[in-house]
Amino acid sequence: MTQASDRLDATFSALADPTRRAILARLALGETSVGDLAQPFDMSLPAISKHLKVLERAGLIARGRDAQRRPCRLAAEPLQEVSDWVSTYRRFWELRLDRLEAYLQEAQSAVPPSPRQRKRTDARKRR
Repeated sequence: MTQASDRLDATFSALADPTRRAILARLALGETSVGDLAQPFDMSLPAISKHLKVLERAGLIARGRDAQRRPCRLAAEPLQEVSDWVSTYRRFWELRLDRLEAYLQEAQSAVPPSPRQRKRTDARKRR
């Protein structure tokens, strides 16, 4: 495996947990302490610390030291790698949806209008 692939695996693994995604969402608002990060969760500080270690190993957060305070901040570079990876599949789905749209338009034009649709069309022409 390549180093880029390993980083992507670590990022996806870290993002797989809803608690860690919520922590990242909070950090997107700005740097904060571990205690403040733990506050909205119904779990112990050691449990939050374990989540933070996973995020830190994945490179998604950076932790500092300010006297007794251990502020955390978002490190978004790995998220850009995820975005780049997903964008290749976005193009795939856009092409598939474009083909589906073309097919539906073709199928729609091949079906003769129902009597009800003809009446509406005729009424619009008379206006």
